[in-house]
Amino acid sequence: MSIAIDTAISPGMPSQAFQITPISGPLGAEITGLDLNLPLSGLDLARIRMALVKHGLLVFREQRITPEQHVAFSRCFGPLQIHVLNRFHLPGHPEILIVSNVIENGKPIGLVDAGADWHSDLSYMPRPSLGSLLHAQELPAEQGDTLFANMFRAYDTLPADVRRTLEGRRAVHSYVYRYRRLQKLSPWRADLTQKQIDEVPEVEHPVIRVHPESGRKALFVSEGFTSHIVGLPPDESAALLRFLHEHTIRAENVYRHQWHAHDMVFWDNRSTVHYAAITPQHLRRTLYRTTVEGDVPV
Repeated sequence: MSIAIDTAISPGMPSQAFQITPISGPLGAEITGLDLNLPLSGLDLARIRMALVKHGLLVFREQRITPEQHVAFSRCFGPLQIHVLNRFHLPGHPEILIVSNVIENGKPIGLVDAGADWHSDLSYMPRPSLGSLLHAQELPAEQGDTLFANMFRAYDTLPADVRRTLEGRRAVHSYVYRYRRLQKLSPWRADLTQKQIDEVPEVEHPVIRVHPESGRKALFVSEGFTSHIVGLPPDESAALLRFLHEHTIRAENVYRHQWHAHDMVFWDNRSTVHYAAITPQHLRRTLYRTTVEGDVPV
């Protein structure tokens, strides 16, 4: 396993004593005893990255950090990607996308339906996201959970004949495809400008990708951004994608994250997909998200 860590943030710093405890279920681990207000050593960052690859998702509890600290910590794992919906960037911090159902002065302060279907963040980019870091700002007393599915296990448990069908196949990922579908369901999605459309052209990625750090195979399609499988008739592509989606989100393959105040959740977009139903407007929910650029899937 190759681990690349930028240690420029903390040369010579002592390591923090923190614990990594696997979550019971198909993925995830909880990190306790770590304070993101304090400097991190290269060893700290290496442990975190190795845990991310191994568990697919990390939960950092009780992280009372500023947006500047959120961005700085995220940058330890690679360059950050700027979301095309610039109206929902946190002012002064374009690296942070506001995910929120809060309406102020008749307008949403953030992306209301960011998790309205299962997806891997920014899979529509030529270099999809390595991972996303979501920090809770305001949480409702009920609802608002986020669900995550393990795409390693989704691949490992595929019937053999389906695996053979998928080998070598590529699929198209499209931001506009998802945006226009969700736009029909949401009053808050304004038309994209031509400039925004031009920034996110369709891309092709392997249906089965090899994780660049673990070497494991994972499914890399989603309900959200995958429009079709290249080379298949439309009806066959749609039926196969529907099967893969239903297979992926079986209960035994899904972890439900119930948010606590000041949680930071860091998930691997190369080996997971996620979903969060829209929280009713009277239950205020706001989180800040950064995304770390990954590599070209193979």
